[in-house]
Amino acid sequence: MTIVEVGPVAHGGHCVARLDGQVVFVRHALPGERVRIEITERTKSFLRADAVEVIEAAPGRVVPPCPWSGPGRCGGCDFQHVDPAVQRGLLGDVVREQLRRLAGITWDGEVEAVQPDALDWRTRVQFAVDADGRPGLRKHRSHDIVPVDRCLIAHPDLPQVLGRTWDDDTVEAIVSSTGDRLLVTDASISDEVEAEVDGVVATDGTVRGGRGAVTEQVKDARFRVSGSGFWQVHPQAASTLVDAVLAGAEARPGDTVLDLYAGVGLFTTFLAAEVGESGTVLSVESDPGGSRDARRNLHDFPQVRLVGETVERALRQGALGESADVIVLDPPRTGAKKAVQGIVDLAPRRIVYVACDPAALARDLASFAARGYDLVGLRAFALFPMTHHVECVAVLTNIGSDLR
Repeated sequence: MTIVEVGPVAHGGHCVARLDGQVVFVRHALPGERVRIEITERTKSFLRADAVEVIEAAPGRVVPPCPWSGPGRCGGCDFQHVDPAVQRGLLGDVVREQLRRLAGITWDGEVEAVQPDALDWRTRVQFAVDADGRPGLRKHRSHDIVPVDRCLIAHPDLPQVLGRTWDDDTVEAIVSSTGDRLLVTDASISDEVEAEVDGVVATDGTVRGGRGAVTEQVKDARFRVSGSGFWQVHPQAASTLVDAVLAGAEARPGDTVLDLYAGVGLFTTFLAAEVGESGTVLSVESDPGGSRDARRNLHDFPQVRLVGETVERALRQGALGESADVIVLDPPRTGAKKAVQGIVDLAPRRIVYVACDPAALARDLASFAARGYDLVGLRAFALFPMTHHVECVAVLTNIGSDLR
C-alpha cells in the first residue's frame, strides 16, 4: 500500500491523486488529505483506489455514521465520511468543474441544502438479495452484495425488508408522501408481510395484492405512481424542483409549453395551471406505465395534450407543432443530446433543463450555446445526501427571445 496526497474532488464520488505520474481516483478521501491507499482497479490510463488509512485528515472529515460505509463495504454512499455542509461544497466544485471544462461556463453558485440533509431521506430503495436470501446493498463497482441490518439514508417509514429472508434477487421498498407503503418483488410474501404494506407488485408490474400504486402529494396536487414508476426519492425533491422550474419557465397565460420526459405529469400539472385554459401543455412520455399514470393524473386539465412517444421521435416527426413558448425537459442521466436540435427548431423563448448529471448537462449546454441559447440561471440542490449525485435546474434563453 502507498501514501498519496489527495487532490481535488472529481465527478463520481472520488478525489484525484497521482501515483508515479498516473491519475488515481480515490474513494473515502477528501481534498488536501494524506492517505494510504489500496489499488482496487487498474486500467491503461488511470487507477482506482480506496483510502484505507488517513494520515493527515482534512477539515470536514467526520466519523461515518453508518457502520457499513468504508472500503470494501456498501457502495451506496460516497460521502458518509464528510460533514453535510462540506459535501455540498464538494458537489458545487464538481458542478463548476464540469461546466467550465465541458461548456466553457463560469458558475459561482452554491449547492442548496434540502432537509433532511443527511440521513433518513430515501423513500425508494431497491435491496439486492444474496444466495442465502439476505437483503443488502452492492459494493462499489461490483455485483457482490453486502448484507446489512439497516440503511441509514433509507426513510424510516419504508416497509421492513432488512432482517428478513427473501426468495428473489431484489426487493424494492417504497413509501410515499401520503404514507402509502409498497413492495415490488417476485419473492414469496407471507401474510404477516402483506399486512404491513398497502400493496405488493411483481417486477413485471402485475399487482399481487392490495394496491398497485402509491399516491404522492405535492402542494395541493396528488399523483398516482404505479409500482416502480419514476418519482424523485427525496421527500422534498418534487416540491423543490417544481418551484425552481416554475420560476425559471416564467410561463404566461395562453403560452404553449412542452414538458419533455414528463413522467407521471409532475411539472405538467403546475405548468398547466400557469398557462390556464387559454394555453396548451404537451406532456411527452414514452414509458407505458408513466403514460398511463399521467393520463389519470392530468385528466382534469383540458389544456394538456399527452404524447406517448419518445421525445426524439416526437420532435423528428413534427408531433409537437412548429413552435413553443417554453420548453421544460427532465431527461435521463445520459442527457438530451439527440433532442437539442429539435428543441431549438421550435424557437422557445425559454428552456428549463432539469438534470441529474452535471457532465451530461454541461455537454448539452454547450450544444445549446452553439445554436444560440445561453445559460442565464442555474440552481443546484443536494437531493441525494451522502452521495455524489446532485440535481440542477438550468434556464436558457435565446438573445432577444424574451422580447416576443
